[in-house]
Amino acid sequence: MSQKFIKSQNKNQQSDAYGKYFAQAVYDNRFVETEQLAEFIQTQASVKKSDIKAVLDELGSALKHFFELGQKVRLDGIGIFKVGFSSIGVTKVEDCSASTITTRRVLFQPETERVVVGQEKKDDGSVKQKYVNAITLLKDVVFEETHDNVMNASTGSGSGTNTNGSGSGTNTDPTNPTDNTGDTGNTGDDNQGGGPDMG
Repeated sequence: MSQKFIKSQNKNQQSDAYGKYFAQAVYDNRFVETEQLAEFIQTQASVKKSDIKAVLDELGSALKHFFELGQKVRLDGIGIFKVGFSSIGVTKVEDCSASTITTRRVLFQPETERVVVGQEKKDDGSVKQKYVNAITLLKDVVFEETHDNVMNASTGSGSGTNTNGSGSGTNTDPTNPTDNTGDTGNTGDDNQGGGPDMG
């Protein structure tokens, strides 16, 4: 099992990366729904699928409840969820109110952990460990090249690819080699809608 990718050439002549090739993610065109998620969790824990599904069905309501209380929610091994929003700028302090809040969104900050990647010997003879902060959910993901733009395309329409870089899916204009998902969500510093982010 692996995350598939294809080799994609940047054809945007206005881009500094024009002509370069990037690895571009390819996703299964079907979503994993609650039922399938509950079925998988059942194989990993001593809990019945019906109980797991009931909990997953209530997760959205639980998150909404704590968001309404102005709280952040941390799920171990996953990350932190919190409310973010944009606001219209106003000149007078008394005009800044809840009515100036525009775009609302859920911000997600994935859990990270230190992963040792090697050692470095210092001039004094001591050894210092080198490490990186890895996203817990992704640190063991294996990548594999494919030649299909969309996996399981014969099963019907699904998430597919995205050619304009907005929303979910794949961005076919890879001007940013470090983040080529096309996802408009960020990890806590997202500021869309023209106003300061208050997340």
